[in-house]
Amino acid sequence: MKVFLCINDCSSEQLGELLAESKELKNLYKSGGRDLCLSGKTLAMLFEKPSLRTRISFQVAMTDLGGSAIYVKPEDIGGVGKREPIKDMARVLSRYVDGIMARTFEHGTVTELAAFATVPVINALTDFSHPCQAMADVLTIAEHCGQLESVKIAFIGDGNNVARSLAFACAKLGMKMVIAAPAGYELDAESIRKANQISEVRSQKTEDRKEADTIVQTNDAAKAVVDARFIYTDTWVSMGQEDEKQKRRADFEGFQVNAELLKSAPADVKIMHCLPAHRGYEITDEVVESANSIMFDQAENRLHFQRALLKKLMG
Repeated sequence: MKVFLCINDCSSEQLGELLAESKELKNLYKSGGRDLCLSGKTLAMLFEKPSLRTRISFQVAMTDLGGSAIYVKPEDIGGVGKREPIKDMARVLSRYVDGIMARTFEHGTVTELAAFATVPVINALTDFSHPCQAMADVLTIAEHCGQLESVKIAFIGDGNNVARSLAFACAKLGMKMVIAAPAGYELDAESIRKANQISEVRSQKTEDRKEADTIVQTNDAAKAVVDARFIYTDTWVSMGQEDEKQKRRADFEGFQVNAELLKSAPADVKIMHCLPAHRGYEITDEVVESANSIMFDQAENRLHFQRALLKKLMG
């Protein structure tokens, strides 16, 4: 692997190796050990969008592995792709650092960085994909139920970048996913088609019997959570969509993860959210603080996965 831009660019084997390395490094650091495989190396972190978890987890991961990280805000460089072309920025940074992590609005920004950089490039979030989040989610799911194969996730809310990355991860790793969104907010049909195509190919390779599509959609949230081991939600209003806030909140009525919705799910269903959570909108405070919530396990696992990813790409 030279870059990490989208889940669907990786093989099932590569994803499995990253998960295994994440578990190994998590156990190592939890027991007080250290792996200084990136000693003397530097990661440039380009941010067009602010973040708590992304910035801190990557910076701590680099430090834990013996390296260092430089935080670069848009105003520090006159805006990504504004003062100078992205392809020039990629080639200059490649002369200074050993890896580039980018959190941007447009997916084309990270793909162009990767095309012209001569060092590894990591997508820390774009409007199309959030692969690091999806892999931390899968790591969390594996820890809580001891397996991935045939595990069902119900994603309630906007068919956004998080839903897309999670759908591809589920397809690659043998999981099932139901996406429940209001009409007009579903995950795009092409992503669903690709995910199910991946699942079909995987089932043929592993000689699994595939009886139905792995990734399906519905406009009925209560129907989606039936028999789900995990319920996942995300904000209804992502950064850059602030002008649509009132409309979106009205359109998503009936898609809140609350006590009423959980009546349709198994009693021990686990609740996931990539955070930040807008309590009282996509999820209630009661559910966030319930014993079923594993949101902060997810947040912690961003660090453990990112250690593994940085070691794989830059080690």
